[in-house]
Amino acid sequence: MLQITVPAIEQWDEIKQEFVTSKEQTLSLEHSLVSISKWESKWCKPFLTKEEKTIEETLDYVRCMSITQNVDPIVYNNLTMENIDMVNKYIINPMTATRVYDEKMGKLNSEQITSELIYYWMIALNIPFECQKWHLNRLLTLIKVCNIKNTPPKKRSKREIMSRNAALNAARRKQLNTRG
Repeated sequence: MLQITVPAIEQWDEIKQEFVTSKEQTLSLEHSLVSISKWESKWCKPFLTKEEKTIEETLDYVRCMSITQNVDPIVYNNLTMENIDMVNKYIINPMTATRVYDEKMGKLNSEQITSELIYYWMIALNIPFECQKWHLNRLLTLIKVCNIKNTPPKKRSKREIMSRNAALNAARRKQLNTRG
C-alpha cells in the first residue's frame, strides 16, 4: 500500500467568485487487479499497454487505486507532480523477491492483457480471489511461477540423455574410485 499526502490548495472559484481552500488529505492507494478492473470498466480499454495515459486517465486511475473512504473528488485534481511520481514508482515496483526468467525471451506474445484475462489465469491456476487485492506485479509473478511449476519438464533428446548419463557415471566412478 502506498500513502501519499495531497497538499492543501487555495483556488479561485469562477462560479461563486470566491477563494476556495481544500484541506490537506492523505490517500491510501493500492495498485491491484481490483483497481485495474474499475479503471477498465470506466474507460473500456486495456490498462496494461505501452500507450501513454492522458492526465484525465491517470488521475482517474489514482481514484480507482484509492482505498481511503469518502474522498472529495477535488482532491484528485490537486495531486502534485511529486504525488504522481510516487504513484508511478509504486506501480512499477515488483513487490517481491522472486525473479522469473523466461527461456523463450525471443518470442513476444501479442495478446492484450486485460483484467478479465488475469481473472481467467487466477481461476485456471486455482489462485484464490483474495489475491486480487495484492499489488498487481506480485500477483503477475505468482501467476508466472504457477505456470512454470505446472509445465511438464522439457523433453530431452537422446543425445542430451546420453550425455547427462555419461557425466553422472563419470562422477560416480570418480567418487567411488572405480574404473567401471
